[in-house]
Amino acid sequence: MSQVLLFNKPFNVLSQFTDKERPEDPRATLANFLTAPKYRAAGRLDYDSEGLLILTNDGVLQHQLANPQGKQWKTYWVQVEGEATQELCDTLATGVDLKDGRSLPARCKLLKIPTIWDRNPPIRYRASIPDSWIELSIREGRNRQVRRMTAAVGYPTLRLVRKSVGPFHLGDLQPGESRYAQGNLTGRGS
Repeated sequence: MSQVLLFNKPFNVLSQFTDKERPEDPRATLANFLTAPKYRAAGRLDYDSEGLLILTNDGVLQHQLANPQGKQWKTYWVQVEGEATQELCDTLATGVDLKDGRSLPARCKLLKIPTIWDRNPPIRYRASIPDSWIELSIREGRNRQVRRMTAAVGYPTLRLVRKSVGPFHLGDLQPGESRYAQGNLTGRGS
């Protein structure tokens, strides 16, 4: 049976076990939090993004989760600069033009401030510029796609937290915490 390790990746942590780009001055990696020698990340989560990262010991499942052709929905809580509106969500839901082509239609809804952990360091507060939250789900895996989508419609991303991938959910994991789940895409992950 496939084993899946759900990990809440903290801000400014690489989604890999070593920092090959900066061996002389390495950044924090998964090795700072996990000992899982037979597990590999199923996809990635940018260094400056937070939330659910899935690791598995099953190469087929890893490919199904990471490959954009698998079309697994990935859901994010996104703090944006500006006052998010339903019009913003409607625009994101139809897809937006990016430098590498139009994004697929997404799912978007307005959020109240989610009850989550404080980020360290915190987002810069600016009294003259409001910020707000949306929940955005995409089925693609383009580089920095959510950030590029919100910027393309005039709402730069301030904070990005991945909440779920397919049937797997972050749940109550705090940054740096992990838990095992049964791995399949037809049933429900923990």
